[in-house]
Amino acid sequence: MPKESDLRVWWIPRFLMKAFYYEVHSVEDACILCDCLAKYDKFQLDNNIKPDYSSAGGLQVFEDGLWFGCFDYNDNDFDEYMKEYIEKYNE
Repeated sequence: MPKESDLRVWWIPRFLMKAFYYEVHSVEDACILCDCLAKYDKFQLDNNIKPDYSSAGGLQVFEDGLWFGCFDYNDNDFDEYMKEYIEKYNE
């Protein structure tokens, strides 16, 4: 059972598929995992493992008994936070 403030990444590897979830310990871990999953999807496309893809993912936080989409304190959504993190990571 999740605890208050637990974090998890959700990932849908292909449109209309069911999401899978993976617990993470920080927003930074979530960024790394989402970046890795996205690069893996691109690798599969580039190497003809699958003909196309339309993956999606994000971060959720557990609050008041429910999972919610996660935002940072500057009102950026997770995608924006992740872009900033990856830019810093790739410097």
